[in-house]
Amino acid sequence: MPFPGTNDRAVEPARIRLAAAGAAVVTVGAGLGLRAVASGSLAKYGGDALYTVLLLALVVLVAPGVKPLTAAGSALAVSWGVEFLQLSEVTAELSGRSAVIRLVLGSTFNPPDLFWYTVGAAAGWLVHTAVGARSGERRRTGEAEG
Repeated sequence: MPFPGTNDRAVEPARIRLAAAGAAVVTVGAGLGLRAVASGSLAKYGGDALYTVLLLALVVLVAPGVKPLTAAGSALAVSWGVEFLQLSEVTAELSGRSAVIRLVLGSTFNPPDLFWYTVGAAAGWLVHTAVGARSGERRRTGEAEG
């Protein structure tokens, strides 16, 4: 047991949330860093993929027991939903009011974004699956996590 007087089942969701919060911070940093050093398609489409990775991390933060495929599918659904919302005038109107809203909602529908959101969901799914498998293996073998 990692902490005296606790059981691993109570500690595990807190660890998962901490890891998800860390992943969200790193993802935001990566997105801002990408915008700072790159331009054009690399910055745009890399940002799209990272947007979905961030959403996946937030899904795990809210629901630490979520399966990787469910987390990735949820993040992808929200990403696609926001993109399709851009077909209406709502996002352009809201994006004109705030730079933060523009970063979150975008303003103009762009079909290739749908592909890059899928890339982000797949990458996030792979990482979530790998981390979950590694964590599960440590629990099965009794190895201390650190």
